[in-house]
Amino acid sequence: MNDRVLPAAPVLDGPVVLAQYDPEWPKRFDREAAKIRAALGERALQLEHVGSTSVPGLAAKPVIDVLLVVADSADEDAYVPALEAVGYVLRVREPEWQEHRLLKTPQADVNVHVFAPGAREAKRLLAFRDHLRRNDADRELYERTKRELAQRTWKYTQNYADAKTDVVEEILSRAAD
Repeated sequence: MNDRVLPAAPVLDGPVVLAQYDPEWPKRFDREAAKIRAALGERALQLEHVGSTSVPGLAAKPVIDVLLVVADSADEDAYVPALEAVGYVLRVREPEWQEHRLLKTPQADVNVHVFAPGAREAKRLLAFRDHLRRNDADRELYERTKRELAQRTWKYTQNYADAKTDVVEEILSRAAD
């Protein structure tokens, strides 16, 4: 286990700000993916644009979510220093949840979610993205839910994310059909 001390989660204490879909978001992902590939080379086994900014037409927090698959996400020494060297900061370590790691840019406008091959959550992120891209009704349901929840006051952004769980699960149940 790595001894890095992680910074505390920033306090939001307010509503979540959603932006209309921006066609620049995929281009921002491409730039981040190129930076990650340059830093990690073959250690980046898979790089995908996930989250709401990856779904054309969907309103989102203007934060690019990147799915990065590495051989062993628990082996931080194999990839974290290289990502830190190009500007990412390790913010979350969740060994109990599929060895998930989260790195962010200092501006918090990019999240890099790191998993190992076969991680269930990586598969779920891709299934959810792909389903929303092809299903207008579920994309609209998700956006309505996000807009309603975004108006509330949240101490942490993660609380807002957690509040979307029921609708995400409902949509994912249809994605498997």
